[in-house]
Amino acid sequence: MFESSAQPRVFAEAPGVDFPEALVQGLHTRAAAHRPEALARVQLVVNTRRMARRVRELFDAGPPCLLPQISLITDLGETQDLSRLPPAIPPLRRRLQLTQLVSRLLDQQPDLAARSSLYDLSDSLADLIDEMQGEGVPPQAIRDLDVSDQSGHWHRTQQFIAIADQFIGADELDVQARQRKVVENLIQRWEIAPPQHPIILAGSTGSRGTTLMLMEAIARLPQGALILPGFDFVQPASVWSGLDDALLSEDHPQYRFRKLMRGLKLEPKDIRPWTDSQAPSPARNRLVSLALRPAPVTDAWMSEGAQLTDLPEATKGITLVEAPSPRAEALAIALRLRQAAEDGQTAALITPDRMLTRQVSAALDRWSIIPDDSAGLPLQLSPPGRFLRHVAGLFVHRLDGEALLTLLKHPLCHMGGARGDHLRQTRDLELDLRRYGPPFPDIEGFQAFAARRLAGQVEIPPSWLTWLNNCFVDQQVSKELSLAQWVERLRTLAEAISVGSAQNNDSNLWDKNNGQKAHEVFRKLEEEAEHGGRMTARDFADLIGAILADEEIRDRDTPHDHIMIWGTLEARVHGADLLILGGLNEGSWPEAAKPDPWLNRQMRDAAGLLLPERRIGLSAHDFQQAVCAEEVWLTRATRSDDAETVASRWVNRLTNLLSGLPDQGGPEVVKEMQARGQHWLDLSDALEETSAIAAATRPSPRPPVAARPRRMSVTEIKRLIRDPYAIYAKHVLRLKRLDPLVQAPDALLRGIVVHEVLEKFIAETTEHPETLTRKAFLAKAGALLDELVAWPTARKLWLARIERIADAFLLSEQQRRALASPIAFEAKLKQRLDPLDFELVGRADRIDQDTRGDLYIYDYKTGAPPSAPQQSKFDKQLLIEAAMAEEGGLEGMDPMQVAGAVFIGIGGSFKEVPAPLDKEPPAKVWAELRELIEAYFDTEQGYTARRMLHSDADVGDYDHLARFGEWDRTTDPTPEDLT
Repeated sequence: MFESSAQPRVFAEAPGVDFPEALVQGLHTRAAAHRPEALARVQLVVNTRRMARRVRELFDAGPPCLLPQISLITDLGETQDLSRLPPAIPPLRRRLQLTQLVSRLLDQQPDLAARSSLYDLSDSLADLIDEMQGEGVPPQAIRDLDVSDQSGHWHRTQQFIAIADQFIGADELDVQARQRKVVENLIQRWEIAPPQHPIILAGSTGSRGTTLMLMEAIARLPQGALILPGFDFVQPASVWSGLDDALLSEDHPQYRFRKLMRGLKLEPKDIRPWTDSQAPSPARNRLVSLALRPAPVTDAWMSEGAQLTDLPEATKGITLVEAPSPRAEALAIALRLRQAAEDGQTAALITPDRMLTRQVSAALDRWSIIPDDSAGLPLQLSPPGRFLRHVAGLFVHRLDGEALLTLLKHPLCHMGGARGDHLRQTRDLELDLRRYGPPFPDIEGFQAFAARRLAGQVEIPPSWLTWLNNCFVDQQVSKELSLAQWVERLRTLAEAISVGSAQNNDSNLWDKNNGQKAHEVFRKLEEEAEHGGRMTARDFADLIGAILADEEIRDRDTPHDHIMIWGTLEARVHGADLLILGGLNEGSWPEAAKPDPWLNRQMRDAAGLLLPERRIGLSAHDFQQAVCAEEVWLTRATRSDDAETVASRWVNRLTNLLSGLPDQGGPEVVKEMQARGQHWLDLSDALEETSAIAAATRPSPRPPVAARPRRMSVTEIKRLIRDPYAIYAKHVLRLKRLDPLVQAPDALLRGIVVHEVLEKFIAETTEHPETLTRKAFLAKAGALLDELVAWPTARKLWLARIERIADAFLLSEQQRRALASPIAFEAKLKQRLDPLDFELVGRADRIDQDTRGDLYIYDYKTGAPPSAPQQSKFDKQLLIEAAMAEEGGLEGMDPMQVAGAVFIGIGGSFKEVPAPLDKEPPAKVWAELRELIEAYFDTEQGYTARRMLHSDADVGDYDHLARFGEWDRTTDPTPEDLT
């Protein structure tokens, strides 16, 4: 197929050319002069499976012919005699072995690194070992580096890298080590007996050492050839010669080709076109080539920029979308993809930004368009992936309501049968947990729930309760277990939760596409578990999350034939009419270089390893290949969620070069590119546009008098004064705030507990006055905190607060005892306001009585007690309790005179605030209360929202219902008569 040549045979196609199509066209052209079976003798080696599929599709499309032997680079040599090479060990096994070794090293020398970095260090060390094997760098090359380090960092680094000695050169070969051995053996065979049939390696840039070694060997074969994608034929020789220094040029798109040419002793002129196919826009190829020159020679913009005289032709197929937000960018892309689908165009979104692809997919879903996403969804985000991570979390933390209900509501939970009944019982359990607790569900809590439901004439199936107890209670494990034990425990528990309480059913956890992939990953983990050693529950949960995150799964739904989402590597395989290069911001495309905890750039270069800029250079080549296609979109968001973004360096270079060519109309073509993009942004704005909705008015509902509340507690009078709408929502609409699912040691619980402590302590000291001591007080507080508070940290903090105010409280208590004696705790209050048909109820925390029969009312406050002026105007709780006591409202007592009422503040500090009984005598308070209640029995009186709140920052339970925020306190209330 090829003429004899003393020079290595290297062909290429220019950026923008449909590489697979040109590859097949060139093969047909060269095979036409030979017998039909000549094409079947060709061994075609490509770098990705997608490339192999596309080449096969192009051959299938005709004309009829015998097919060449198509294989991947990683498959090359597998047909040879490799009996002396053992199979590569699974990557998971190597990862587990490295994790154990790093863990032991951290145990021995904790100062080397934080324990939390175990998996990150193991992964980065695995990457380093993989790279050393792929590039053929022995550990000795790193040990021999001349490093002057006063901080000791290099010594610590060498202790980690020494771990690599156990794996590099060992009998067990990693995937990269085995692939290099295969290639080395293959090259040795070729040196002895070079194959005479054509061997063509197409589509690779030689970015890895093993691949580069194979490419050089194939190029030297009698009938071997390389076909390079996206080779810049218009780049001057002077620029090519400036790409020799990796430290300066590794990030250039053509650097890898220059490295290959140096290895083959070729010059740019020796690289021949594979076909006579022209790039869609040669003018654009020249423009992009100049824009992407290496930084040291960008002065060529001044000298060569004047030669770019056809800028309108070069940019007519480019649309520049600079969206104000990622959402706007995704919506504009989705609109263009939808247009392509309607017009029958093939279109591909190319981006490394997975968040952008998910947003685009979500936007396309409104038109029922499912793109063919080559990457798919990370397995950890799939239903079985999330389910397994949640189940593993049960081993780590004490069970709380959130973890329990997250699993109970998961679609893979209780799939064995009667799922409808399960969901109904789960809903009832959630409401019960929100109202009654406990904060950490247990067997007693589930039994109490069942008893409460039975009291309401609803029976909870015993089998469901047994299943809850067996699967969720006491799953936390504090000791270390072997990985095999953890895996068995996770599988058993996950399957039991998935089956549910139904009997004799199999688990559906591993069904369907997602489940099968998860089962495959889980099976591999079971096979390699013996290499994992012992670990804690936290380490195991992190390991499961990391393993699932490494796997991806394709959507099982049938995707659209013409709408695709690709990674940047697949820009080389493009055969689409429209290419959309999305997420063109620094940090996204190109992605930021990963920090290397082991070696800096100079050390990597000296050792023969790849530089961090390698990935940037590969991304630059993918960008150059894609941007030279016929129709291209360049999209970016000018602002992320929280900050301004920086445009990708390649977009910056392109627009800066054009803007600096005013004589050729450069600024005008940039504006035209932006205008084309703005058109689609305007369409996306129109799509998102909604009809204007008038702001809500400040509500002041006036329900019928018969529907207005006839009973309120004393503490609600303050709310009636400050926020009448809250009383309307609670008593008329009968809406109650939903309690939080995860109970926390908040101010409400602290108030309840402290009240209980004081009540029990005062009651005991009334019978035994000698126990009125600090020691007894703190002992009682500690005992009740242990009993009532489930959070150890909260117990210690609250006990410390009680200790801080203990002396002041006990001193004041002695003064109160000298004045009067306690006669009631949590005393019930009930009094009717006749003839209004209204009843007022409440509870007094504590009531004392002196020798004359006068009463003293006390109320404990864990927050700040209200001042005397606040009590006079708004917080009338104590004043009303005093009035009720004098009106005979104390249950079991006759009307008695109240000599005093005091708020006892026991928060961060001790404070007493008396009620202003002298300025607000009970008779006056009772008359004003009657007047207040009577006013709300007037049909003209509305329940105005936030009528007299202390500040705008105060939050009410019903503010969202009143649509506060659409109005403020300056807005006049709008009365509304209700029926």
